[in-house]
Amino acid sequence: MTKSVHAIFQGRVQGVWFRAWTAEKATALGLNGWVRNRTDGTVEAVFSGPEDKVDAMLKKAKKGPLLARVDRVDVQPTEAPTELGFVKRSSV
Repeated sequence: MTKSVHAIFQGRVQGVWFRAWTAEKATALGLNGWVRNRTDGTVEAVFSGPEDKVDAMLKKAKKGPLLARVDRVDVQPTEAPTELGFVKRSSV
């Protein structure tokens, strides 16, 4: 079963390679979607793919890379992205 979620990560998630790390892990899991920094200091992402892979990505992202500190993750179901693959988007 395919699952698509929109996630917003709060904490120390900018300037610690969180976006690049997320793109690398999501690509390794074969997920579609994107990740970007937001001007409010959060990181926003969409993950889409097999349910077990999306759940695995969310579990990894709740810890993040070594220098990150994820304090909160808000996750909501969303529509699957139209693009294939996983990309880093420009900040908004």
